[in-house]
Amino acid sequence: MAYYSGVVTIRLYDTSARQIRDFSPLNDGCVSIYLCGATVQAAPHIGHIRSGLNFDIMRRWFAYRGYDVTFVRNVTDIDDKIIKKSAEQGRPWWSIGYENERAFNNGYDALGCLPPTYEPRATGHITEMVEMMRGLIERGHAYEAEGNVYFDVRSFPGYLELSNQDLDDLRQPSGEGETGKRDPRDFAMWKSAKEGEPSWETPWGHGRPGWHLECSAMAHKYLGTEFDIHGGGIDLIFPHHENEIAQAKGFGDAFARYWVHNGWVTMSGEKMSKSLGNSVLVSEMVKQWRPIVLRYYLGTPHYRSMIEYSPEALREAESAFARIEGFVQRVVEKAGGVVDAAAEVPPAFADAMDDDMGVPQALAIVHTTVRQGNSALAADDKEAAIARLAEVRAMLGVLGLDPLDPHWAGGEGDRGEDLHGVVDTLVRLVLDQREAARVRKDWGTADAIRDSLNQSGLVIEDSPSGPRWTLGPR
Repeated sequence: MAYYSGVVTIRLYDTSARQIRDFSPLNDGCVSIYLCGATVQAAPHIGHIRSGLNFDIMRRWFAYRGYDVTFVRNVTDIDDKIIKKSAEQGRPWWSIGYENERAFNNGYDALGCLPPTYEPRATGHITEMVEMMRGLIERGHAYEAEGNVYFDVRSFPGYLELSNQDLDDLRQPSGEGETGKRDPRDFAMWKSAKEGEPSWETPWGHGRPGWHLECSAMAHKYLGTEFDIHGGGIDLIFPHHENEIAQAKGFGDAFARYWVHNGWVTMSGEKMSKSLGNSVLVSEMVKQWRPIVLRYYLGTPHYRSMIEYSPEALREAESAFARIEGFVQRVVEKAGGVVDAAAEVPPAFADAMDDDMGVPQALAIVHTTVRQGNSALAADDKEAAIARLAEVRAMLGVLGLDPLDPHWAGGEGDRGEDLHGVVDTLVRLVLDQREAARVRKDWGTADAIRDSLNQSGLVIEDSPSGPRWTLGPR
């Protein structure tokens, strides 16, 4: 399905430029992406997974356009929050981190995100962090104080250009035990060891890495001194991404050419957050909603927009996706088998995706094509209906939403093919009773059976080949 043409221009909103820019890769035909991944002090809520999902769609689109994509998504498995959780729960920090890392990966998998090319853990890259700190100290950008290592923000003229702040007005967030700073705005790259906390040996004593240093060192290792796109949520612009830039460029790297940030999932106008107690865990959501519907809900708004969470919004997403899925199922029945995806997506869909990953506009093309396909079905134009389904499958494939993809096999996501088969057998028995009532013209019984099935959440549709059932909106 992928293709590449020299005339194709993808445009992205670059936070550092504060405008949409034409994408020009560092290496022709290749794209390198670094995404700030999970900090694994707790299980993920849907706000966490949204970032991974948005960049999964971006990655898929670049691959469709023919680029060879290297996608790095890190795991922060040591930081203040994880250590605090360890103390509160009386469990090893590494046990908490690994448990939640698995929960994140389960969430990514459930929602159909492709695995990253590399997924490095911070604790596996202490050597690279020590090397970067040594280089920064030698270049006059960092200093050691009381076992801590700090970055001297006044030594780097470009500091705060990403977040567009004034250094004189800056209030740098600091953690406990950050003593010996020359300037309160300097930030910690390495924190001296405290009793009972994990630590590693360095030339400046035992300690552990600061959050910001981890990503600069891992991006350097896996993507080199310069790469194409650095991504993450808008809450990471400052201080995390600002400090990453200072470290990497102070070390001598050109670092990221484009900075791309996704919006939040909010509840009652506030960012979804563990600390606010308003999070909706992915592990619980996939029990209430089909994972493919969750992907539709989280992935179809524009990546830079905010999503206000509500059950009503999810029900709307479920209904919208049901219209697409229903069309797919009807054409497959009409065709007598699975219809392959078209080799290319419609030009209007491609134009929308090229324009800063315009998924809402691209999705409008999907729904328009579905309506055209339904009209073809109504006119008994089998050839046209099949052609529209091929286009729909091509578009849904880019978005990771093709219900015929093996990942979503059975159409019920985590509910499983086995469960779907059991339900199908039971529903068929009831539908046979309804059909028998219709044959003997017992319309009251037939209608009562249908109403009962509808009340249980099933939608019954009569077709020339017999009655068909689907799960209805909640």
